[in-house]
Amino acid sequence: MTTPDTRRPRPASDILRTALRRNRGAMIWGTVLMGLYQAGETAFPIALGLIVEHTMRERSLGSLGLSIAALAVIITTVSLSWRFGMRILQKANTTEAHRWRVKVAACGLQPVARDVDLKSGEILTIATEDADQTADIIEVVPLLISSLVAVVVAAVALGLADIRLGLLVIVGTAAIMSVLSVLSRRIGSSTQEQQARVARAGAKVADLITGLRPLHGFGGNHAAFRSYRKVSTEAKLQAVTVAKVNGAYAGTALALNAVLAGAVTLTAGWLAFDGQINIGELVMAVGLAQFIMEPLRLFSEMPKYVMIARASAERMALVLTAPPVTTPGSEHPAAGGNLEIDRVRYGTLRDLKFTVAAGEFVAIAAYQPRAAADLAAVLAANVPPDAYEGAVRVAGRELGELSVEAVRAHLLVNPYDGEIFAGTLRTNIDPSGTSRTVPEAVEASMLTDVVALHRDGLDYGVRDRGANLSGGQRQRLSLARALAADSEVLVLHDPTTAVDAVTEQLIARNVAKLRRGRTTVVITGSPALLDVADRVLVLDEGVVTAEDTHRNLLAGDADYCLAVAR
Repeated sequence: MTTPDTRRPRPASDILRTALRRNRGAMIWGTVLMGLYQAGETAFPIALGLIVEHTMRERSLGSLGLSIAALAVIITTVSLSWRFGMRILQKANTTEAHRWRVKVAACGLQPVARDVDLKSGEILTIATEDADQTADIIEVVPLLISSLVAVVVAAVALGLADIRLGLLVIVGTAAIMSVLSVLSRRIGSSTQEQQARVARAGAKVADLITGLRPLHGFGGNHAAFRSYRKVSTEAKLQAVTVAKVNGAYAGTALALNAVLAGAVTLTAGWLAFDGQINIGELVMAVGLAQFIMEPLRLFSEMPKYVMIARASAERMALVLTAPPVTTPGSEHPAAGGNLEIDRVRYGTLRDLKFTVAAGEFVAIAAYQPRAAADLAAVLAANVPPDAYEGAVRVAGRELGELSVEAVRAHLLVNPYDGEIFAGTLRTNIDPSGTSRTVPEAVEASMLTDVVALHRDGLDYGVRDRGANLSGGQRQRLSLARALAADSEVLVLHDPTTAVDAVTEQLIARNVAKLRRGRTTVVITGSPALLDVADRVLVLDEGVVTAEDTHRNLLAGDADYCLAVAR
């Protein structure tokens, strides 16, 4: 792995342009059909005016029948163009939102973390609400263009009747858009802040759910709830602010549109009274003044949605443009499963050096929990190679030279707090559905009693974060998943802290048996696991201070005996 690259950030405008470019075809067809819809809507009062004028002149049944047929064509065009136009646009909108959700989720879930100051709950909000609101740009642009078509058609038709009516529509629309553009910018900034606060509240909820049990244990739940209430209240107040701005925007738009429609109606009435336009043109003008309200409403609302989409795109850019903590290499490890730690200095580790031969079972007794966590983080590649001194070699290759896929395929580090996902026992043990050692892993981890408890066996449903499992069951399920992966090198960090002593003894023997011939490192203080290891390394103050079998260390090292004996 190398140092992060310095890519040019992708701003929100680039995200929106990408969405528009990917959906050009759908947007073109959608714009054409929605333009037909708006033109048909606008043509209806124009046709009525022409029919009135024509019928009054000719007074024939043929002209009436032809007029009715023309109205039927207009109504059919309006109905079909709306139906198929919205169908195309909404399908493109939904598909585009899915693409951005997948992309944001991939950034949040990829093995190499990104340098972004966001919690998982915030990323979840970005991957859902912000992705949906960004994809709305697919509908906004065609609706904006089609509304403009209706306004232009109305202005031209009124201008042909009397130039003053056409100019009134054009000038009035420009004035309305100028006023609303100011409010739309306020909506964009307010929406962005609201999304950020909602995301922080979601992250706080996730943290509370994860730590609810220990919080109850030491009585910290009330303080935690007060902290959440504060964050939630901030999100609520910001939502109220956004609602007020949206209300002001909608009210202003409606009032201005009504004023313009009223002005067109009154002007047309005055011109008709003065004899400057005929009755048919008056009917057309009054009808257009009523029909133009809808396209004017859409036209005036679109800038608001553009600003909301831009604000959401800026939120997505926080994740998508964040550089990775490290840039993975491209090499693959050589054959063999040896693991070498060569003078590593990181956190509490100082000049740590040891080697685990291929096929060896080694236990590491860390006297300081922080040192154990630092070692696990380095081995899991959660720490960039340039953030620590020394080297970690897997099968002869330095960790920084290997691709993420190669590291994950060859070296698996199972944390003590492994996540449990909603699904079944089977999908948690074997997420990819490709493992051939699921039964052996279930038996070795002593998960058999959990499987036997339920009629569905391995297909028993597991709730999110394993909410319907005990702490020991969750830990054994996580261990079963690690064993089922059957990786060349397996590192376990405190895999039995939540199980009883008898179960721990059985797990230790089963793991040693199942992993025979495969490289295994267990960072633990468990006497049972220490006893089945080929050798034990004592990690004290960041260095290896002793090395022998568990029983020899018990007999000859008083500090070790005091630290691990139970």
